Amino acid sequence: MRQSIHTSNAPAAVGPYSQAVRAGDIVWLSGQIPLDPASMELVTDSPEAMVRRVFDNLAAVAEAAGGSLDDVVKLNIYLTDLGWFERVNAIMQEYFREPWPARAAVGVASLPKGAEVEMEAVLVLDGGR
Repeated sequence: MRQSIHTSNAPAAVGPYSQAVRAGDIVWLSGQIPLDPASMELVTDSPEAMVRRVFDNLAAVAEAAGGSLDDVVKLNIYLTDLGWFERVNAIMQEYFREPWPARAAVGVASLPKGAEVEMEAVLVLDGGR
């Protein structure tokens, strides 16, 4: 059985998709860009602010699904500038702890709404982390 996850603490979907979908103990979080959930405007203050906004959005959706970032087993990061790689690594350590999730960081030509970073994640809610 699939369950669509939605929270007003993260940006509303900008297309025909769910913020996340839970099937059993697995939750797939859709890609999050640095949209402020209240205004639906992109955060553009600094690369660090953008990355933190994305992690905060992912955390809000994870919480709505009954978990947290501690339950992330796979994280995919999309960057329009791979020069941000070290910044993302540093900020990621503020949001995650060991054992680290599996991860990919991919350079892309563009992202929705002109964003410079997007992340998606997979959670396992079995408490076995």
